[in-house]
Amino acid sequence: MARKRIREEEEAAIDMTPMLDIVFIMLIFFIVTTSFVKEAGIDVQKPKAANASKKPSANIFIAIRENGEIWMDKRVVDVERVSANIEKLLAEQPTDIVIIQADKGARHGVVVKVMDAIKDAGIDKISIAAATGA
Repeated sequence: MARKRIREEEEAAIDMTPMLDIVFIMLIFFIVTTSFVKEAGIDVQKPKAANASKKPSANIFIAIRENGEIWMDKRVVDVERVSANIEKLLAEQPTDIVIIQADKGARHGVVVKVMDAIKDAGIDKISIAAATGA
């Protein structure tokens, strides 16, 4: 009679190894397929646009402050270094679009210089962020 109890207890045990293997494989899958967004690192007051439309998401954001500071990847960058920084970010995470978040008081010349640097880095799709509303 004692032997029957031991066999019943052994049969009731559940092997957790296959489930843990599947969870581990799913974790690796989600880590590999996650896209990492390189945000500018600051908040700007975007100008309002009546016809602003939602664009596809991008991985690279460039912020331009009212005083002309250019922010990429949470640090200040010179206009001359924008192209090199974009090339570095493209090597880490390829994308075909860059979003410029220019403050509504930012100078037009600085924005155009940044756009030229983005084109020099090989990206043709540039979007300028605007707040919705009139």
